[in-house]
Amino acid sequence: MKTIAINATSTRASGTISSVWRAPQLSLRFWPVFLRNLLVWRKLAIPSLVGNIAEPLMWLVAFGYGMGALVGQITVPGPAGPVQVPYILFLASGSICMSAMQAASFEALYSAFSRMHVQKTWDGIMNAPVGLDDIVLAEMLWAAFKSLFTVTAILGVMLALGISHSPKLLLAWPILLGVGITFSCIALIFNALAKGYDFFTYYFTLFLTPMMFLSGVFFPLDQLPHAVRVVADWLPLSNAVLLVRPLFMDQWPSDVARHTSVLVAYTVVSFWVALALTRKRFRQ
Repeated sequence: MKTIAINATSTRASGTISSVWRAPQLSLRFWPVFLRNLLVWRKLAIPSLVGNIAEPLMWLVAFGYGMGALVGQITVPGPAGPVQVPYILFLASGSICMSAMQAASFEALYSAFSRMHVQKTWDGIMNAPVGLDDIVLAEMLWAAFKSLFTVTAILGVMLALGISHSPKLLLAWPILLGVGITFSCIALIFNALAKGYDFFTYYFTLFLTPMMFLSGVFFPLDQLPHAVRVVADWLPLSNAVLLVRPLFMDQWPSDVARHTSVLVAYTVVSFWVALALTRKRFRQ
């Protein structure tokens, strides 16, 4: 009898694991959830926009014009060899990716956690014929949209300041949307694990902040020690910067397939893990 009980418990456990990690069951029912977030946010669009663009613009002004006056030109790789570019252009092309990362992360952490845990909005939505998988998808896409809205405003400021007038910047939009999707998926993992807002401090302190300084936003990656450079080459933010920076310099990025594959891999794996952990949380 004891053996039978152990086997039954093991069977239930294995069944739970397989069901939690099953393939995403997605449908177009995510769209009303996305629209619901849009309608709520529309009332606070201006304060939200100011809050999202203020910090990256302060980074740009303080370091771009302040430190840029001391640094002057900086050497970056080009298709025909190393080229000299103004430091503010170098910083702007990296900080726009950093802004997409931060905007998507904030929305997929604090706002999504409020709707999931504090306000119990997700529970109310699931009373309608909308599944949890569709809600997670909607939150991911909504965070990516918020990040794209933010970087569009920042790009407008950069164009007004004359930092870059490259027509190739139009191609930066879909890349930055992809960056927002990637980091919203990663953030949703921590959203599923969090018991309170304080938990997100670990994510920002131990993950996002080190990545900002190791991804070529503020200085070239070749300045890093070799061992650190090997790690930095596989970070999602560094691959995003390597795709966007050449567009600011009116050049085409190199190794597009590799950089895109890294971002896609982070996105797919992170979304799957976030969805599984969210399913597990709602079963408890």
